[in-house]
Amino acid sequence: MRILILFFLIFSHALLFAQENPIAFVVHGGAGNMAREAFTPEMEKEYTAKLDEAVSKGYEILQAGGTALDAIEAAIIILENSPLFNAGKGAVYTADGRNELDASIMDGKTVQAGAVAGVRTIKNPIIAARRVMDSSPHVMMAGNGAEQFAKGQNIVFVDTSYFYDEKRIKQLQRIKAKEEEGRGFLTPIEQMDYKFGTVGAVALDKDGNIAAGTSTGGMSNKKYGRIGDSPIIGAGTYANNKTCGVSATG
Repeated sequence: MRILILFFLIFSHALLFAQENPIAFVVHGGAGNMAREAFTPEMEKEYTAKLDEAVSKGYEILQAGGTALDAIEAAIIILENSPLFNAGKGAVYTADGRNELDASIMDGKTVQAGAVAGVRTIKNPIIAARRVMDSSPHVMMAGNGAEQFAKGQNIVFVDTSYFYDEKRIKQLQRIKAKEEEGRGFLTPIEQMDYKFGTVGAVALDKDGNIAAGTSTGGMSNKKYGRIGDSPIIGAGTYANNKTCGVSATG
């Protein structure tokens, strides 16, 4: 039986409702869909350690009086820099063998948001998404336009080889092999194997401000410039001090 391996790591010390100004921080990391029997204790330890690192970083910022936005950005950067997750360095490949990355962030205090989609050489898309929110009149930028904007924002760029990942290449090859069996497409059940892996976080800072962010490589073997829900404000990410913060996947 195949199951979606999707971790939700919530530290008990991240919820301090006894304090006058409570803070909270949560991250999620989607490793993709794999057979449970293939997910060894060693692998579980590795994934949990990286999520531990991300949630600890975000919580540390909040404890020090930092903003929810800063905590979100710092934690997601850690997950984007890990090849374990389908975001940043671990992103899946498109049908033509490229990596196209999406990310979004939202400030619950101002209800302003920023997003990028289909970027290829930005090391950390979550940083670019925040720059769109903070330094432009727009909410979303995509593709080459997003990268042109980012070049003026002191954002780190990398060669496309930075995102190379052997397991993601093999994943793409398996999908293409199924397509070549004669159908030319995957059934909805088969698609489930290759759709998941988003990372994200939600934070509440000492001032009562909520923020949320999401980052992903999208769907393996995606075609035609496909953009999923993750960079869409109100679908992949939402934050509003009056209601809640949400980072969604799948």
